[in-house]
Amino acid sequence: MKHGDATSGVYTVQPRDRGPMVDVYCDVTNDDGWLVIQRRTDGSEDFYRKWNEYRDGFGDLENEFWLGNTQIYRITSQGVYDLRIDLEDMEGNTRFALYKNFSLASEQDSFRPSLGEYSGNAGNSLAVHNGQKFTAKDRDLDISLGNCAQKFKGAWWYKNCMVSNLNGQYLAGNHSSFGDGVNWNGWLGKRYSLKRTVMKIRPMKF
Repeated sequence: MKHGDATSGVYTVQPRDRGPMVDVYCDVTNDDGWLVIQRRTDGSEDFYRKWNEYRDGFGDLENEFWLGNTQIYRITSQGVYDLRIDLEDMEGNTRFALYKNFSLASEQDSFRPSLGEYSGNAGNSLAVHNGQKFTAKDRDLDISLGNCAQKFKGAWWYKNCMVSNLNGQYLAGNHSSFGDGVNWNGWLGKRYSLKRTVMKIRPMKF
């Protein structure tokens, strides 16, 4: 979505690779256009899923969903993109993280993310995941001795294992377990599961 276009909602877009068209959710809040790639809101969707489900995408574009790693790769490979991550706790407090020059590699390269400069007030909790292979419960590509996706009940660009886990269990606030919620360590740590997260991209503004 370009600045000033229409309203927030579901649209069909045609990536430049001329492959299949893709249904996406465009967020034009405050007259600023973003394409949403992930959203958590209420725990209605199970995010503890397999590799192929994360590859292809799942969920409700109007509520909780993962767009699909293949679609994120197709879109980010056609230009230079910003990634913005909006976070909200159970009390309505908000933070954000913004990364310049975001892209996702193809499945042949294990959907590795590439991240540029960070700004924001949430803490830089995605930096350690930069360049890491995507791991799901049925495909262990992290560098830990065990499967981080199984240990922390999600799927993510785990390393050994994680500083953020936005596809973890929806545990709604403080939890006694460690790291298996919708966690962002740089803000509220690994024992607090966020109420709402939104990951969204747009062509980078220079």
